[in-house]
Amino acid sequence: MFSVTSVASESEETVTVARLIPALVVALLAVACSPREVPYADDINAWRAEKDRFMQSAQSPVVPEKRASFPPLDYFPIDESYRVAASLNRIQSDDVFEMDTSDGKKRRMRRIGSLQFTLKGQPHTLTAFVDASENDMRRLFVPFGDLTSGTETYPGGRYLDLDRTATGVYDLDFNRAYHPFCLFNPDYVCPIPPKENRLTVPIRAGEKL
Repeated sequence: MFSVTSVASESEETVTVARLIPALVVALLAVACSPREVPYADDINAWRAEKDRFMQSAQSPVVPEKRASFPPLDYFPIDESYRVAASLNRIQSDDVFEMDTSDGKKRRMRRIGSLQFTLKGQPHTLTAFVDASENDMRRLFVPFGDLTSGTETYPGGRYLDLDRTATGVYDLDFNRAYHPFCLFNPDYVCPIPPKENRLTVPIRAGEKL
């Protein structure tokens, strides 16, 4: 998951989801990277079930008094046509970008490159980022908006996280798209996908309202 900032106290330091929910990250990676051959739908359902357990856990972004009764997250039906291969076109320069966030402030991000892919017969591009302050190259952050944003999904867009590959080819699976934590708790500050990552098609896959 991508880093978010809790603003419950101005004196608190920025915390990342990687620090906040290490158990979730380990569990989800275990599900996603299991060497066992499992049907695709079963793999996605297991990943989602783990996320639901996390949302009721002590580390959930949901306020404590609502965690126990927090319902399962809603998703579009699993559709493997929304899982495509993407090729990363690396940016060689140190391209720092100030991304808007849900509290109106800017988050310094670094563009790593553009992911080029074909979805339902049409070519598309999404920019991949890392946090400029942490410069952690192990995972790529891909925020995006689409024609479901503001109706079927959160207006501020959704996120994908991708583990770095040596080949430059990525498994871009929109069935794993998730909402930012600020949807569940306004004390979180979340990056907003830039214009370059606003797709002009509906992505009816992944988490929905």
